[in-house]
This record gives sequence, structure tokens and C-alpha cells, in this order.
Amino acid sequence: MTDFEKILEQWQSYDIKSENDLDYYLDNFRILFAYNSNHIENPNTTYHDTREVFEHGTVSSFTGDLRTLFEIKNQKDCYEFLKEKIINREPITQELILKIHETLLHGCYDEAKYQKGERPGAYKKHLFVVGDDIGAEPEEVADELQYIINEVRDNEGKNPLTVAAYLHLSFESIHPFADGNGRVGRTLMNYYLITHNYPPVIIFSEDKDTYYMALAVFDKTDKIDGFIKFLKEQAVKTWGRKERKRVSLSDVQPYYLEVTK
Repeated sequence: MTDFEKILEQWQSYDIKSENDLDYYLDNFRILFAYNSNHIENPNTTYHDTREVFEHGTVSSFTGDLRTLFEIKNQKDCYEFLKEKIINREPITQELILKIHETLLHGCYDEAKYQKGERPGAYKKHLFVVGDDIGAEPEEVADELQYIINEVRDNEGKNPLTVAAYLHLSFESIHPFADGNGRVGRTLMNYYLITHNYPPVIIFSEDKDTYYMALAVFDKTDKIDGFIKFLKEQAVKTWGRKERKRVSLSDVQPYYLEVTK
């Protein structure tokens, strides 16, 4: 059994059936996910501030950009918004996607884009360069997203990790919003995983170069195998627990005696 399979087996043994169950098993995860998902886009995000907001609703002695605090609070609000929907296993719809975007970008939308008429909770009205691509044309976004949603529904019952990978990669390729696509896409991926009894995954900010590479590979080749492998690695990193190694005095004594002669 692989490390990922062990994690999957452990997660499914939790038998989550209520919002209280979700809070219990995602207690630390939701903070780490919020921190890393925000930090990928905003390096001013700190783990300490994220934990403070999640646990106390405020941050003491904060001197940074207030937008960063809004982004953290929005992550908390989005988790609270999605809890009931996760337990009820509500399907992904365009309405859900728009509401997630509105929640995650509330009060912190890019000012330049806002001046152009872009808004949280609305698909992009202009084209924006994303790496070597610009995503779907604004007038095509709704139809392209509906195609992905239909594909996800048509593949119900198949490997959830594969479907979640396809969902995330396809969503990012369309780039439906003027801002916040990464945060929404990572949230959608985990929403799908949890509602299909798979453990959610943190894309760690220190691994963002590999993450971006996987997105680029999909854009150019439509291949998702590398991203699935990456997700399994991130899942192990998210949920893996290293066994404590017991060290006896005899193990360290020779070195101790040598350096203290």
C-alpha cells in the first residue's frame, strides 16, 4: 500500500457526517490551506496572522497591508460558507463557483481591475495575460465552465482524484475571473475531493514552481498524469505523519563522551 493509499484509507475511516466532524478533522488543515493558498498569490501572508484570524477573528500588532487581512478573513468565511454544502454533497454549479469567488475576493479586488469594471462574483469582462496564455475569451467563459461541470458530472463514480485534477487544471486554463482564479480553483478542487470522500490537499507555497509547471504542461499537452502524481505527493505532505524515532542513551553516549573529554 502506498503512502497516499494509507492516507486515503485513514481519511475514509473518519466517516464525516456533520459540520462538527468537518471542523474536528479539518481543524489545522483549514488554517494551513488558507495560509498556503493565499501565500502563493500574496507573499505578505503569514501563518501567524492566518491562525490569529481563524482562531480569534483578529490580529494583534498588525502593520501590513489591510488587503492581506481581508484575504485571510475571506478564506475563513469561505470555509464557513461551504461546510453545509460539503455535508450535503451539493454538486458544483456555476452559481457555486461565482459565490466562492465573491466570498474569497470580497473587499480586496485588484484596484486597477476594479476600475475597469471587474467585480468579485462576476466573470471577467476583459482579457488578461496569464503566463503564455490569456484563457478563454470573456464571452466564452460561461459556456466553457459549463462544459467542464458537465464533464465532471458525466464522470461521477470514477476516480475522484483524477476528476478533481481535471477540474482544477481545466478551470485554471479557462481563467474565468480577472483576479483570484488560483484561490477559487484550489478551493473547488478540495470541495470536490471532500464531497467524494477523498482527503483535501494543500498546494504548499514552497512547491508553487512545480505546481505552475504542471498547469503549463496541461495547457500545452492536455496531459494530467504529472499533476495527479504531484497531488498525491502534496496529499502525503499534507496528511503524512512521520513516526517518532526513539533514541536511546547508548545511541548518543559515544559521541557525547568524545566531545566532552
